[in-house]
Formats: sequence, C-alpha cells, structure tokens
Amino acid sequence: MVINICEEFLKLTSINSPSLKEGQLASYLKARLKEFGAQVREDNSARLTGSDTGNIIAVYPGNREKPAILLSAHMDTVQATEGMIPQIKDGIIYSDGRTILGADDKVGIAIILAVLSSLDDTVPHGPIEILFSVQEEIGLIGVKNLDYEFKAKYGYVLDGDGPVGTIVNASPSHITLDLIVEGKAAHAGLVPELGINAIVVAAKAIAGITSGRLDDETTSNFGIINGGKGRNIVADRVEIKAEVRSRNKEKLEKETENIVNQFIETAKNNGAEFKFDRNLAYEAFFIDPKHPAITHSIKAGEKLGLKVYLKATGGGLDANILNAKGITCVALGLGNENPHANEEYAIISELERGRQFLLEIIKQIAQGDD
Repeated sequence: MVINICEEFLKLTSINSPSLKEGQLASYLKARLKEFGAQVREDNSARLTGSDTGNIIAVYPGNREKPAILLSAHMDTVQATEGMIPQIKDGIIYSDGRTILGADDKVGIAIILAVLSSLDDTVPHGPIEILFSVQEEIGLIGVKNLDYEFKAKYGYVLDGDGPVGTIVNASPSHITLDLIVEGKAAHAGLVPELGINAIVVAAKAIAGITSGRLDDETTSNFGIINGGKGRNIVADRVEIKAEVRSRNKEKLEKETENIVNQFIETAKNNGAEFKFDRNLAYEAFFIDPKHPAITHSIKAGEKLGLKVYLKATGGGLDANILNAKGITCVALGLGNENPHANEEYAIISELERGRQFLLEIIKQIAQGDD
C-alpha cells in the first residue's frame, strides 16, 4: 500500500529526535521498514557514539538482477522538537514557531519510506540498502562509526539543499582548529604592564587574517572565543575554535597554515605562548557527472519533465564519509528551506515531487546497463 507522504512526514516530525536521542524514531522506523518487507537491523555503533540507538540498516529485495544501491538519511535533528505541532498553510508545512520543524532530515526519511511503499512487482528495481544514521548534525558521528559493510557501490543521500532535481556532487574537506594563546596574568588596575593579555594577542592575530568566503571553493571562520578570569585581571589564556573548508586540497592546507603561522608570529612578537590542535573532520568529494548515480538521475528528470542540475555545497554531509568509505554517493535536493531555524518549512508538493524523482531514478537504474 502506497503511503501518503505528507501524513508520513507529519508523523515523523511528531517524534522528538535530537542528536544522541534518536531512539524513539529508530524504533518507529524499524517497525515501518519491516511493514514494507525489508530486513532490518541496528548496528553496534551506539557504544561508540553515545546515542540511545545505533544506526538503522535495512535491505529491501529487488525484482531485477541488478547491483544494490544505497539510500541514506539521518535521524537526528539539530535541536529538540518536543511538543512541536506542525502547521499547514497554503500547501506549506511549518513548525508552530517554538522550535525547528525537523524537515532536515525528516523530509529525506519520508521520501525514502514513501518510495519503499511504492515498490511492487510492477516497478522494476534492484536490491535497495537503507541507512538511517545518528548524530549527523554534530559531526557525521553515526556514519563515521558505522558498523556494517554495504554491498552497494553507489547511492543517494537524501539530505541535499536546493529544490527537487538538485544533485549535490561536490562537498569540501573540513579542518577544525582549536587554538590556545597563553599570556600572563596581572592586576589590571595596579600593574597591567606586568601582564600579557592573551585576548589582545589573539585579537591581533585574528585581525591579520581574512576570514569568511575566501573564494568559490574555500571558507574559514572563527566561531567561538573563550578567555579571561575577571574584569580586573589581565587575561592569561584564551581558547578559540576555528575552521577551514575547501573543495581544493592545496587551498585547504594553505589557509590552515596561514592561520596557524599568523598566531605563531603574533604570539612570539607579544611574548605569549601558542599551541593548537587540528583535526580533519571529513574529506571532500567530487562525483564525475558521467557517473551512473548522476546519469540515471538526469534520465529520471527527463522522464518526469523535471529540471536536473549539479551543485557544489559548502557544508558536510554523510555523503562525505560514505564516499571516503568507497561508496560513491551524491546528495539529492529536497526542497525544504531555512534548515536549523524556527522558520524552517517543507513544501508539500516538493515532498511528492521528491518521491516521484527518487522512484524514477530507481526505475532507470533497474533498466540501465550498469
């Protein structure tokens, strides 16, 4: 029985699932997937991630001898939605204004479930593997700790930005920087000249660095600054959380080195100490437009009269990790807007268009040569 995708989405948004607390939604999805005839399991990642559930994995059998494909979406929302009552106005679904709606990524989940409910003997399809991950919003943690080997060689992450028909085929690498400047404490009113103000040193360093959008591939940001012990104390320590993102590896390294070297030089010139820690949060991906994941999507769009176009994003996705694990993945735009804000919304017609698009992609894959 084909489910009503709007009703399914409203049900999903009624289930609170912030990062680390995805268990209630996971239980619902396991039951739902079994209704559609899928084999379902929960992996053992919870012991590593701290979530109250592992990632949910399902396998739906095909009716064609074709390689398996992967469909993925994440269960967590960027904040809690407890008690939120969705509102529908002029064909658009909003939250009640108190919290986010949770369309990121429950639109993706709803589309996957609606497509599975549409599959029968009249719809050609190969085997389909499903991944519903935890903790995507706080660092792609669930998929990083995935405890399962998929058979699929390529697939689709239902978490892209842009209208339905958008295919995200490029995403940047992301380096996080934890920067620490250590000065010397002193009484700010009696003997300030005996101190070295770590906040001032850090400010001088940051002032010498261009941040924000550096070019069409590269961004940097200073996001959090913590330091000082009191208004009347020369600050002896400041901690800064920064990041650099780029789809170009050389630019990524160059800008990271630029930030670190600027802090090293500024600290040295002002008698302060500097130390830092850098971490590669995820690696960039670029999928060739000639890859079957894209060519089948373009054919599906042509079949539906839907405009399909490729897009590079500046954010991270589960697709970054899946690509690094050897499963070629693009992300599909879903048409929801204003993610991570209380003004987030989902367009009902885009929900149905997303279902039709993904279903047609599956048909095109089943009928193709690869």
